[in-house]
Amino acid sequence: MTQLELFPADAEPVDDIFGEVIYAYTRQDAIEDGFLVDAMQGPLADVSRQHFRYPIAMTAAVFALIEKAVDNEKYLNDFAGVWHDILWMSKTCAHRSTETTRWFKVIITGTGRRRYHELKIVCGPGDDAEPVLTVMLPEED
Repeated sequence: MTQLELFPADAEPVDDIFGEVIYAYTRQDAIEDGFLVDAMQGPLADVSRQHFRYPIAMTAAVFALIEKAVDNEKYLNDFAGVWHDILWMSKTCAHRSTETTRWFKVIITGTGRRRYHELKIVCGPGDDAEPVLTVMLPEED
């Protein structure tokens, strides 16, 4: 079954089927609440633009992992370097993929006993239905 068969042009609008939206929690709300970290701002913005043309964010758990690596003075990590490694591996070393998700492994030193971390990058609709990317742990949605 193709995408066109699933959503024919003459299908009823979603509002007609389910009624008016009562409440929506947007991606911007998640960024403001700290559940997502916008990687298109601050020191990560240049690195993000080098790898992807779409807006990209990471979950707070992924940010905490990077933060732990940077805080470990033994390894001399910085945010831009670790973020570059994550984005590079997401593009080049996916070991499993679907249409919207890639799972990959990346070495992040300084996070504890584990060096290899499995992450995933998901492409989905943004607040205005534009494509956006989110890097997260495998168990996160």
